[in-house]
Amino acid sequence: FFLGGSDTVELPIKFTPKYAGCYHCQILLKSSSDIRVYEIECVVNAEQADAQLEFLTPAYQTVTQEIPISNMSSQDWRFEAVLEGQCFYGPPVIDVCVGETAQYPLTFMPVAEC
Repeated sequence: FFLGGSDTVELPIKFTPKYAGCYHCQILLKSSSDIRVYEIECVVNAEQADAQLEFLTPAYQTVTQEIPISNMSSQDWRFEAVLEGQCFYGPPVIDVCVGETAQYPLTFMPVAEC
């Protein structure tokens, strides 16, 4: 196996998953003097979509929107929430188990008309 002065070789792999999730595979490379096994893990995320929430509430009244987070992967998820903007509140951490959908309660508590 001659690399022509380089210590790397490209091994193009095409992977077309049908669903989001974590995919594991092994690649076995053999030559007359060497055997190598490479373990590969591919994590596929669902297509990202832009989302927008609009909160309408009378001044000084609180409104909460439950935001569903579905975990269709093969591992439990732990999210840390970072909320930006005034008057928005929610739990700092949320756990979503494999195959489940958890609701993230996003609360808007206006302190003035805006």
